[in-house]
Amino acid sequence: MTGHGSHGGHDHGHGHSHAPEDFGRAFFIGTVLNLAYVGVEAGSGIVAHSMALLADAGHNLSDVLGLLVAWGAAGLTKRPPTERFTYGMRKSTVLAALFNALFLLVAVGAIVLEAVQRLAAPEPISGATIMTVAAVGVLVNGITAWLFARGAKGDANIRGAFLHMAADAAVSLGVIVAGFIILRTGWVIVDPIVTLAIAAIILLSTWSLLRDSVTMSLDAVPAGIDPVRVEMTLRTLPGVAKVHDLHIWPISTTEVALTCHLVMVSWPSDPGFLAEAAHLLKDRHKIDHSTIQMETSPEENCSQAPKGKL
Repeated sequence: MTGHGSHGGHDHGHGHSHAPEDFGRAFFIGTVLNLAYVGVEAGSGIVAHSMALLADAGHNLSDVLGLLVAWGAAGLTKRPPTERFTYGMRKSTVLAALFNALFLLVAVGAIVLEAVQRLAAPEPISGATIMTVAAVGVLVNGITAWLFARGAKGDANIRGAFLHMAADAAVSLGVIVAGFIILRTGWVIVDPIVTLAIAAIILLSTWSLLRDSVTMSLDAVPAGIDPVRVEMTLRTLPGVAKVHDLHIWPISTTEVALTCHLVMVSWPSDPGFLAEAAHLLKDRHKIDHSTIQMETSPEENCSQAPKGKL
């Protein structure tokens, strides 16, 4: 480190974080199950002469694409950093989450369009074949969604895969419920009404994924991290008079980085000062990568100090 200049040495610390949980097995099982289901659904559509089943088979095939995108992004996060990609390919999980959110919105639009068309011209569900295939769909998509459930809260990329499968399971369940009611009552209007209700539920759950993935793409402070509290933590470090140029952003859907300047009353005598700062940021705020620059001339204005609060 340098001596008592206006800017101290630019040092960084890394909290000891665990690697993101590996969902490779879940992606593999989910992809195989859904490809098998697409084959069953398409075959049943041909046998039953059902365009509805064939169309849904195409929809489920597109969901396999969503799984593959999320799986590929999860794999890219394991690539080591390079001179050009200094954080590696971790940000690919954010892009995958954004892709899947947009993809889900398109799927909801297609579902709503079909439901509106059926409201205008209701069609009876064509027999027990469709209900049986839909039951298989609930099972396949439900199992796949369950495989991703434990990671859906803390990882937007995994949440995208989970929502895709949960949405498909909900649609298939809606087909069964509507079919049962129609077979009992003959009210064919129930089918599009149930479909619209399911589309609304999917839209609500997808909106949060879209919002989070867009804000992460814009390097916003991740949800769950309060920058004011982070600043307070840094201010409690011995010798720190002021904190500025504070930036907190996601480098993936599970990892967070921070940079800041600390204005010091005097140069810290503890050689482990930066390691302690990194440990506190990791322990209290789940910030994995921290880069801290120290300054020892409070009276001199830093060229990078923002005009705003931080």
